[in-house]
Amino acid sequence: MKTKILLFLFLFLTLSLSLAIADTLPTPLPDYQPRFGRTQPVVAVVADNEMTELTDFVVPYAVLKASGAAQVLSVATGSGVVNLYPALKMQAETTMAGFDHTYPQGADYVIVPALHNVQAAVLQNWVRAQTAKGAIIVGICDGVWVLAHAGLLEQRRAVGFWYSMDGLQKQFPNTTWVRNQRYLADGKIITTTGVTASLPASLALVASIAGHERATALANELGIKNYLSTHDSQQFKMSFVHATTIAGNWLRFWSHEEIALPLSAGINDIALALYADAWSRTYRSQVKTYASSMQAVKSRYGLQLLPDAVADATGMDRIKKEHNWLTEIAPARAMDQALQEIGKAYGLATRAMVSAFMEYPQ
Repeated sequence: MKTKILLFLFLFLTLSLSLAIADTLPTPLPDYQPRFGRTQPVVAVVADNEMTELTDFVVPYAVLKASGAAQVLSVATGSGVVNLYPALKMQAETTMAGFDHTYPQGADYVIVPALHNVQAAVLQNWVRAQTAKGAIIVGICDGVWVLAHAGLLEQRRAVGFWYSMDGLQKQFPNTTWVRNQRYLADGKIITTTGVTASLPASLALVASIAGHERATALANELGIKNYLSTHDSQQFKMSFVHATTIAGNWLRFWSHEEIALPLSAGINDIALALYADAWSRTYRSQVKTYASSMQAVKSRYGLQLLPDAVADATGMDRIKKEHNWLTEIAPARAMDQALQEIGKAYGLATRAMVSAFMEYPQ
């Protein structure tokens, strides 16, 4: 009898410990399977020249570059300037046609952020072609619309930005839309929730390529406690307060301002993206960048950022942070920094609204 009791206690404690450990580990994504004799996976991060969401694009690009575990390229739909939303501009490393010429066997991963032209033929055809070549496709935030229109989510489970979920469910009823997960893999298709989900999802990708030890070390470098997929979707919704805050801020046109940020070589891509994204969503402010010339400025992880103005002719209302804090700060802290400053400048209602629209858990 005593032996049975001890055995029961042992099994109970073992199960409890297993569950506790599971709660601290991220949901696994498909492991990277080397192909074509490549020593590292080739990752294409897609950009639409007309409009590409800033954080959706920059964070996966920079995190995977920082990991050292992949060959990462920015790939635009066409040549020329890429306009990021709601702030910044850049020059991509190649176009879709150029990528196909260099990598005819295709990418190992294709990361699709929220884009303006979700049904553009060049975009849809290219994503489908990469899928057919065996790439893992990752839809970040509203990048899920691209995947859905391409037919990649039929009879699959997926997540998406809270603001878009009703529309996604109506237009794509053959997809099972899941709540309470920051990112989700169904076969070789990965989707995420709103803007800031790009951070944990990108770290989970690093884990699937280079292992959890490398991903955890990188998370610590970036100032992130964990990269779990758990998420409380219920806290994100369009409230009456959010709606009135947006309307009130937009109508206060006399107090709208441009916030100037200096671009310098080696600036931290992730910190810059999160900070500029947050400040440009207040409906009272818009981030603009300046540098010593109009030449492209190379960021820490290799993006070619294009300034909006020359330093001595910015004509902007407020210069935030003259020093190089965007290079020095732990990148994940930039979001908290921005929200604190927004709360002081425009009030807690604006801060809460910005946090909601970036789907940033508080």
